[in-house]
Amino acid sequence: MSKRGTSSLHQEPETAAMAEDLTPRLKVKYQQDVIPRMMKEFSYRNPMQVPKLERIVLNVGMGEAVQNVKLLESAVKELSVITGQKPVITRAKKAIAGFKIRQGMPLGAKVTLRGNRMYEFLDRLMSIALPRIRDFRGVSPKSFDGRGNYTLGLKEQLTFPEIKYDDVASIHGMDITIVTTAKRNEEAKALLAYLGMPFRS
Repeated sequence: MSKRGTSSLHQEPETAAMAEDLTPRLKVKYQQDVIPRMMKEFSYRNPMQVPKLERIVLNVGMGEAVQNVKLLESAVKELSVITGQKPVITRAKKAIAGFKIRQGMPLGAKVTLRGNRMYEFLDRLMSIALPRIRDFRGVSPKSFDGRGNYTLGLKEQLTFPEIKYDDVASIHGMDITIVTTAKRNEEAKALLAYLGMPFRS
């Protein structure tokens, strides 16, 4: 994704290549602002000890795809637009007769972002997408797993401005997991807060 939130899929090859060379502003903020603040707050001895973002995983579950595979195709297309990266199909690990689910049946899609795309996505999520949620008062500060990871759920894909209502086959939510190298919830929360995550007080 480019810094302005336009998918690199729609750019000319040369322009897309140039965009890949640009350092995302959130990455610059981490290097110039977050690292010094974290070192002071947690008394790290060197910058290498400061927790950092490792990857961001977007996961969409589409149980409705059992009856209508086109809903899954639509979800895959939307994830591609949102992230600028091709999703992988997630499949049922075992059969569930009561739900007519066979082992290996496609049930969702996910994307794993790293590097510049990860920073660019998080920047757009925090500064553009989340504020678009009606009556938004911040994200929960309690959704950490104790191992440096934070998961938030979105109720609908229309939170992202790239998705147009008229093109949506069905409204669906998604889980977004931010994986960091932090060892404790306290450190992970500080990292995300300094990056700009709007936690509820």
